[in-house]
Amino acid sequence: MTRFPDSALVLVDIQNDFCPGGALAVAEGDETVSVANRLMPHFPLIISTQDWHPINHVSFRERGGPWPPHCVQGTEGADLHPDLNRTPISHYFFKASSVDNDAYSEFEGADDTGHSLDEVLRSNGVKRLYVAGLATDYCVRATVLDGVSRGYEVYVCTDGVRAVNVDPMDGEKALNEMSRAGAHLITSDEILESVRAGSAVK
Repeated sequence: MTRFPDSALVLVDIQNDFCPGGALAVAEGDETVSVANRLMPHFPLIISTQDWHPINHVSFRERGGPWPPHCVQGTEGADLHPDLNRTPISHYFFKASSVDNDAYSEFEGADDTGHSLDEVLRSNGVKRLYVAGLATDYCVRATVLDGVSRGYEVYVCTDGVRAVNVDPMDGEKALNEMSRAGAHLITSDEILESVRAGSAVK
């Protein structure tokens, strides 16, 4: 039973290339999958997002960017993790899909009809966002900060995210920055406890 009628669960970039064995692997990135699968049954609107880069994307090292090639359109690395339950997912968003346009926030992407994330959320009456996925210090951070700035009440599921940690404290710094901006840091257990209590997290 869903308990959050005005909420959406946003699953950020749970893709093969960001999980162990991928081109830009995040340590324990695949551990976000089980958390996402636990949470999905309790939300009426599930949104999944993906990096969707052309082969010569501006963020790649060959073009002077910071990253190795990853999440190239149509490749296995760009696919969602195979253990992620796709059945409840109602919308898929793709970002950074043109050669010279980089993007970290999912609010900069679009679905296959050309609608933005903000358009879809507002058309569904969403006021609260619950966010999990990869990576804490990049796309999760940017999405959460964008969500807060657009007036959403945003919750970050802390056990459902993992960080790149180019510097060892980057993930923790990102969580602190999100909290200072107004996002709420919670665990999946706290979310599920609120379901059992019959009320949304406050």
